[in-house]
Parts: sequence; C-alpha cells; structure tokens
Amino acid sequence: MFYKKILRPILFLFDAESIHSFTFFFFRIFPFLGLFLRNRISRKQFELPANNSFLGLKLRHPVGIAGGLDKNAVALRFLKNLGFSFMEIGTVTPLPQIGNPRPRLFRLKKDQAFINRMGFNNAGLEKIELRLRNRPKDFIIGGNIGKNTQTSNDDAWKDYLTCFKGLYDSVDFFIVNVSCPNIKDLSKLQNRDELKRILVNLIDFRAGMPEKRPILLKISPDLSFIQLDEVIEVVTETGIDGLVATNTSIKRTGLDCSDERLKEIGNGGLSGKPLSATSTAVIAYLRDKLGENYPIIGSGGIMSPDDAVEKINAGAKLIQLYTGFIYEGPGLLANILKAIHLNQRGV
Repeated sequence: MFYKKILRPILFLFDAESIHSFTFFFFRIFPFLGLFLRNRISRKQFELPANNSFLGLKLRHPVGIAGGLDKNAVALRFLKNLGFSFMEIGTVTPLPQIGNPRPRLFRLKKDQAFINRMGFNNAGLEKIELRLRNRPKDFIIGGNIGKNTQTSNDDAWKDYLTCFKGLYDSVDFFIVNVSCPNIKDLSKLQNRDELKRILVNLIDFRAGMPEKRPILLKISPDLSFIQLDEVIEVVTETGIDGLVATNTSIKRTGLDCSDERLKEIGNGGLSGKPLSATSTAVIAYLRDKLGENYPIIGSGGIMSPDDAVEKINAGAKLIQLYTGFIYEGPGLLANILKAIHLNQRGV
C-alpha cells in the first residue's frame, strides 16, 4: 500500500524515462535495498516450496523480469535480492545505440499501460558482456539479442550471431527479438524464411560449443493465427528450444486514453493491462499446437496474481513482469508467488 498510495504518485510526477533511469542507477548503487524490501514485504511467501526446472535451468520459482526493464544489466543484484528467480537483459545489439528521439516512453495511467518506442537503446555488446562478468552466480539470466538499427534485414542474421557469440559464456539462455515494433521493418524478420535464416545460424554455431544454451524466440501479440502457424512451422523445423509470448503491441483498441492523447504520443509498443487477454490467448494457442511440454514463457499484461495464474493455466511454464512491476510495486511478486502456490494445491 505504501508504494501505490505514496511512492508511486511521487515517481509518476516525473518523466517516465528519466525516473526509470534514476531508480535503476539507485538500484545499482544500493543492491542490498532489494533484500530489505523483500524481507519487509513478506519473508514467508518467498519460502514457498517451488522446484522449477526450465530447459535444464534450475529456478527458485517461475517468476522473472521481462526484457527492456534492465536493458544494460545494471541492477542484477537488486532484482535478485528482491526475490525474482530470473531476468531477461537487453535487447543487446552489437554496437551501442541511443535509440529513438525522446520523449519515447509514455504512461497511460487509466489503462495501467505504457507506450514505448525506445528503439533498442543500449550500451552495446562489449560493455554489457563486461558487466555480466560480475553477475550474481546463482541468478538465471537470459540475453535478449537484436540488430542495430542501421543494419539491413538482409544482414540482420550477422548481428544476431555476433551477439549470440559475444554473450554465449555470460548468459544462461537467449531470447531472439524479431518482434519489437520500434525498429523499422524488424517485424518482417518474423516471416518464415527470414526467421529461419537467423535461427539456423545460431543453432549451427551452438553445435560447436561444449555447452548448449537454450534459444527462445520472442513473438508479437499482433500475429494472426496463420502467422502463428508459420512461426510454429519454423519452431518445428529448426528445433529451437522455446517461445516467449508476447512482446508489445501496435494495436490501440479498447483503451480509456483519449484519441487526442494517443495521436500526440504517436507510434510505439503498448504494454500492460490492455495486453493481458491477447497475450494469454496467444499462449493458449501455442500450447494447443505445440503440445503440453513445449517451453513457453508468458509475458504481457501481468498486473495481478490472477493474471499470473491465468498465464500459467494457459500453458506458460514461466512468467515475466514489467509494466505490472512498475504499476503495482515490489509487493506484486510476493502476491503472485502465493497465488501460484495456492493454484498448484488446487485451492
């Protein structure tokens, strides 16, 4: 209640991107604050038995942080101390890039949502890989990889392979991001032939490595069933290890935000509560087509414990928070873990 009644209104007085940068700088300097908050919120709920294995990775429980929240891996220890089981860094590109012009991150408070058009802003492969050398050893980390904006789609596979090679010894699994709506023509890489080219090159490199790092594909919530079927064909043909469903959306249906405000904001990917039902539907469709055991991470619109349980019941093996974490605060994690535990017991 302290977060939602007192702290969040103060944080939301400031520009969304500026306050995000400030808080993550603070988290980087004071990582022990995560442990303090964890213990203050509910120590008992973090002690719930949860033996989770996902693609050979041992996790304390099925709840992690989605890509984009900590693009440059600056707050790993804070988020681990707060109680998350895993996190996704990035999107990481071979070269540093500043992304799209600001402002590029917008709150839709009535909708409990964000619109962003960050544009893969990140510190670049070299600096992020160096930072990961000091990562917490008992915290599972996924590397979300993409292409630099100036790289053509014809050469995109080279950027993905460069990041894959560069992060291979520094992360536990990979997320291939071809579905972000904020990079020009990136979504075209979700087409069957383009996608297969990227994935086959990654798999070929991995075949020569002593350890197998799982490869997951992050997909858009805006794909039609026909497009989802094409993704499923690529998944089957290449044998990649899993899917992340879903990324942000370019759709604007059913929002309380005014048309005038949406026009003022402009393009970008929508995240948060309006995405919840669509993301869950995509997960359920993939689960039905790919079978009970295929690894799927659920992401998109998890704003409450009920949303988390819905994702798991739809077929997600793990779930990720982003917008819900910002709107609901660190207490959301403890409440979700309790709800998952009760759901597993059939309560």
